[in-house]
Amino acid sequence: MSDPYNSAPAPVDAGLTLTEAMVTTALELPGYRVVRNLGVVRGITVRSRSIVGNFLGGLQTLFGGNITIYTSLCEQARAETFRQMVMHARQKRANAIIAMRYDATEVMAGLTEVLCYGTAVVVEPDASR
Repeated sequence: MSDPYNSAPAPVDAGLTLTEAMVTTALELPGYRVVRNLGVVRGITVRSRSIVGNFLGGLQTLFGGNITIYTSLCEQARAETFRQMVMHARQKRANAIIAMRYDATEVMAGLTEVLCYGTAVVVEPDASR
């Protein structure tokens, strides 16, 4: 299966490139104004816990506290979906993403879907500020 997020052409260089600093959960990016809305972008992954992971996680639950094996799995899934979302935005030639959110759904026991989505936009520095 090909990866549609990594086949993007280079973004149009308007002096701004899409970096992590250009992604926000807010509805606007301070110091910039949105000049074009390119639509929703997303990244999605479905993860399962391995038998070994379930065993080690079960052992950690006996002692309480942070279940590090599951924390690590969740962080990996979030990072992967974030990267996919950014690549999707680059494919649309965006230089920023606003209103970014994460969502997770248990598809079935031990199988979780993680979604990262936001609005791809083209921004330019706000000269009025």
